[in-house]
Amino acid sequence: MRPLFISAALLLTACQNAPTTPLQGETLYINSQLVDCVGVGPMLCMQVRSDEQQAWSLFYQQIEGFQFEPGYQYQLTVSKERLNDVPADAPSLRYHLIKQVSKQTAR
Repeated sequence: MRPLFISAALLLTACQNAPTTPLQGETLYINSQLVDCVGVGPMLCMQVRSDEQQAWSLFYQQIEGFQFEPGYQYQLTVSKERLNDVPADAPSLRYHLIKQVSKQTAR
């Protein structure tokens, strides 16, 4: 009985300290070219927006499962996970590709 109790207690403790919290999926539009930006140092960033009427904004992260190819605009459905206990200079969200809705040659 005692090993079962200890196992259950460890499982509950592990669940309370889970490293990520899943969030809702969302649509992201990706522009056709990477642009210069500065994160920890100089780097190239994607330009994204969540609505076709919005201005482009810099995206300093990667989207797991997505391979950017210059010259194409993308519409993606992504999921986000909120990360817990991250360093001050690290992103607090992790993005995962759910579906590539479209990939069109840039105009």
